Amino acid sequence: MTKTNVIQEKSFAFAVKVVQAVRRIRKQERDFELTGQLLRSATSIGANVEEAIGAYSPNDFQYKFSISYKEARETNYWLRLMEETEMLDDKNAKELLMDCEELLKILGSILKTLKANNS
Repeated sequence: MTKTNVIQEKSFAFAVKVVQAVRRIRKQERDFELTGQLLRSATSIGANVEEAIGAYSPNDFQYKFSISYKEARETNYWLRLMEETEMLDDKNAKELLMDCEELLKILGSILKTLKANNS
């Protein structure tokens, strides 16, 4: 039986929600450039978590989590922009922003722990 990895599961679930939101926006033939930016950064969060899990060294592990954190920050920006410009409806934007904030808190906590352990 495999262990549950909260950040792995949450980052994947978040990516799925973003992909679904982007599909809805694109069906309405709305801006593709911003949706592409959002899609890249949001899916990169979980991809870098996966890479961290398979890291070959503690430094690589920390580096991949730091990239995930930066991608989550970028995703937060695109979501706020898309909410403010009404590309995302309020309900969907609020849900995605809450999920993104949760990922930022988890990733931030992981990075703090890693940095404290390396001191």
